[in-house]
Amino acid sequence: MKTLLNTLFMGCCALFVSCSQQPFEPVQHKNPWVDDYKAISGMKDYKQWGTYNVHDPSCLLIGDTYYMYSTDAIFREDSAAIKNDSLPFGYIQMRKSKDLVHWEFAGWAFKEIPQEAKAWVLQQSGGVGATNIWAPYIQEYKGKYRLYYSVSAFAKQTSYIGLAESHSPEGPWELKGCVVKTKTGDVMNAIDPSIVTNPDNGEQWMHYGSYFGGLHCVQLNPETGLALKEGDQGHLTARRFNGKKNNIEAPEIIYNQDLKKYFLFVSYDPLMTTYNVRVGRSDKPEGPFVDFFGNDMREEADNYPILTYPYQFKGHQGWAGTAHCCVFKDAKGSFYMAHQARLQPDNHMMDLHVRDMYWTADGWPVVSPERYADTPRKDMSEGYLLGDWELIEIHGDEPERNLEAGQILWGENKLKDKEVNMSKVVTLNKDFTLTGELTGNWAYQDNTLMITIADTVTNVHLFMGQDWENQTQTILFSGLTPKGYSLWGKKVK
Repeated sequence: MKTLLNTLFMGCCALFVSCSQQPFEPVQHKNPWVDDYKAISGMKDYKQWGTYNVHDPSCLLIGDTYYMYSTDAIFREDSAAIKNDSLPFGYIQMRKSKDLVHWEFAGWAFKEIPQEAKAWVLQQSGGVGATNIWAPYIQEYKGKYRLYYSVSAFAKQTSYIGLAESHSPEGPWELKGCVVKTKTGDVMNAIDPSIVTNPDNGEQWMHYGSYFGGLHCVQLNPETGLALKEGDQGHLTARRFNGKKNNIEAPEIIYNQDLKKYFLFVSYDPLMTTYNVRVGRSDKPEGPFVDFFGNDMREEADNYPILTYPYQFKGHQGWAGTAHCCVFKDAKGSFYMAHQARLQPDNHMMDLHVRDMYWTADGWPVVSPERYADTPRKDMSEGYLLGDWELIEIHGDEPERNLEAGQILWGENKLKDKEVNMSKVVTLNKDFTLTGELTGNWAYQDNTLMITIADTVTNVHLFMGQDWENQTQTILFSGLTPKGYSLWGKKVK
């Protein structure tokens, strides 16, 4: 290890002259919106919910506009106000944006829950459930837009994934039928659809599932958007350690053309507290998928890397519930992740988080520690890096809680002390040492910062972004440690 550190240090010394440049100073820049939206949380304020009340998003760039669809989750929902004021509420929230920063609330996809889906759930669950629509998924196919949706009953596997089509991303939507449905006694649970197309042969595969039996994958007929074989529920793709207690849900499947790999993003833990995102990859859209350490995700184990987890930078109350993600591309082919995040400490308000996504040298995704704000790019140099930083290691173990169907019990919505990843302040010095709350060494080459802490070397990617906690534009970084944890950082001084 000393040889490696010496090599890094000697390489740094060769760059020492350029380190005499003036360090980069964060630039004041107001956040585009506030995090606490209590003031506009009333039902009459729905037109101002551009980035608020977002849960389980799915996003697609159509022309020059990003369209986002999400679960019917509302902070302080007031059914009486909706009825008394004759407000046009419906099912599946829709939003649109030109820049991924400013979002316009565009209403609802459906006026009512599709009758066939509602009837199936109520019949199979003894008349309970089917009160809203969960986890939609948007897809374009041959000029038509396909909107997949989930209807279910909480803590039951009486569920239904249906399909609707339209010639416009804003509808109206024509119901096309059932893709997969499940009932008590089935292995899996028909919620949370996500679809990928094999570019080599045109095959389509839908990944779906939850706590009940893990995640599954079924082949679709591309022409109809429904299951290739009627009644097929597919095969297992991912499970969790101690699956009868711990939650896994929300698969998101994408293809990276450059890497020739399929990536399966999954969410662990209760959605209001330690909700977090993990990822595996495969050479085939239907799997099998392996994690950071080469483990088969079908085995009952917890997988790595961890991309998000509840976190708190200094000067902010912090975030919980940072999962159920969608991953999508812009017109230039750059990837982004969007997910809900719940504002601490009560974790009831749901804000949209959109993050830049980057890829490590060995082909794993990482996401920005901060929300996307269309920050201008800037060429980096090692001289800019000198100064104070906040670092967070994104990690987490299974919550020590009593759970029901993988979710927290009523009244346990607040995070415990050990469930939040807290930032630590470090200084990058001219002599390439790292001092402060963590100590070690650092080096820089080709836009990659190499950080050595406790004899562990982590390569992180540098980029510009918005420091939402301090309302400045600054340098950020993200990478993966050898343990499969994300390492986040931002320059604060």
